[in-house]
Amino acid sequence: MGKQETEMLKGVLEGVVLAVLAKRPAYGYEITASLRDRGFADIAEGTVYAVLVRIEQRGMVDVEKVPSEKGPPRKVYTLNAQGRQSLEEFWRTWSFLADRLTQLHTEDSSATNEEGA
Repeated sequence: MGKQETEMLKGVLEGVVLAVLAKRPAYGYEITASLRDRGFADIAEGTVYAVLVRIEQRGMVDVEKVPSEKGPPRKVYTLNAQGRQSLEEFWRTWSFLADRLTQLHTEDSSATNEEGA
């Protein structure tokens, strides 16, 4: 993953994690595995845990400690009402930015095509 891609992903990773949790409650490793399955292969588990700590501190998730067969209890994160509201805001912002970037890209492509004609 290139530096620019990594930096852009950092900016949206919180929303991406919230979107994963909107599907079902999960613990950190499950979230990381889900992201990797969706093509985010270079996301480090530690990065996801940092996001989970942040969204927990901001009250966007409910946390339950669930016994694990292989070690200490796992923290299972469930998106709560505040988290769903934050996710809705993320998707609105994403749509706004995506529309503007597409428009800018289309204008740029049109100008390049006109110059080359």
